[in-house]
Amino acid sequence: MGSSAVITGSGLYTPDNAISNEELVSAFNAWVDLYNAEHAGAIARGERDQKMHSSVEFIEKASGIKSRFVIDKSGILDPTRMAPNIPERDNESPSVMCEIACAAAREALDQAHITADQIDMVIVAASNMQRAYPAMAIEVQAALGATGFAFDMNVACSSATFGIQQARDAVRSGSAKKVLMVNPEICTGHLNFRDRDSHFIFGDVATAVIVESSSDAAESIGWDIVDSRLQTLFSNNIRNNFGFLNRADEAGIGSIDKLFVQEGRKVFKEVCPAVAAQITEQLADLNISPDDLKRIWLHQANQNMNDLIARKVFGRAPSAAEAPTILDEYANTSSAGSIIAFHKHSQDLKSGDQAVLCSFGAGYSIGSIVLRRR
Repeated sequence: MGSSAVITGSGLYTPDNAISNEELVSAFNAWVDLYNAEHAGAIARGERDQKMHSSVEFIEKASGIKSRFVIDKSGILDPTRMAPNIPERDNESPSVMCEIACAAAREALDQAHITADQIDMVIVAASNMQRAYPAMAIEVQAALGATGFAFDMNVACSSATFGIQQARDAVRSGSAKKVLMVNPEICTGHLNFRDRDSHFIFGDVATAVIVESSSDAAESIGWDIVDSRLQTLFSNNIRNNFGFLNRADEAGIGSIDKLFVQEGRKVFKEVCPAVAAQITEQLADLNISPDDLKRIWLHQANQNMNDLIARKVFGRAPSAAEAPTILDEYANTSSAGSIIAFHKHSQDLKSGDQAVLCSFGAGYSIGSIVLRRR
């Protein structure tokens, strides 16, 4: 086995536009009124269900989300559209996902004190790719001026932690020395803003991390990757059936399963204990006591889920510093959420401090990474 792996930099791109719960609810309720008026006759005959208003109180109790950043605001808040307006670009221009990925990547490169031409492997790990091919990662590689090779991967909300393990394995095997792993998540593109149970869940963002060989990394910079553990369990409780085969059956075009759908209560019941068990077993195998953890950066999907998982891992209610939250400001940003929490809430930790970075989501998929400050 070759050198150990180190996370030496992280980066974050935050869109300029934000939507508060109040704004989102106002737009949703306006759409509900339009829908109920348009279909009043069918609703009266029992042929359609009447749509119900959303509320700020419902959203915050259900999720802990108060706001979200978005690539486009006007299209989402237009009751006659309820989807982001992101114009297509010609093939000679950087794609939207490439553009935001590069913005996050440049900050990570600066933090790692390296230049893009030193990168010899690029992974774009995200829940929804802008296109099938060429790979987004190859476009990002070219736009930055990186070398080596690049590829895309998708494990939904766990894409970042799964991507970090791929980067770690490449560095340890010697197939790469410096890896850029980036997560451009335009989640508003796959969200059904007409679904009361989920219209508030997602926001847009991009994150990035640099993983290097310990033999190449600048001394005393970053985090040693002590251990990583991945798990997948098949479930239909979080699903998106959008894909190129949709055109092969016109009957399904435009149906709600071509956007994000989930059985939220089932997800909560099944995922929380599985995540807590994975982290607990991983720490036990490493002879690390939960009391020795300084921080846990969890996937930012739902505050109730995170509170339960953190309590199970620590064996007590953790402080806000021990289990930081960015969900209230950013909403669920799929694979990027735990990386945002890490990026924003890691600078105060000292050499030797141990922490866990964890994500979980559709699949089901769970990734947990134990880190030690250098």
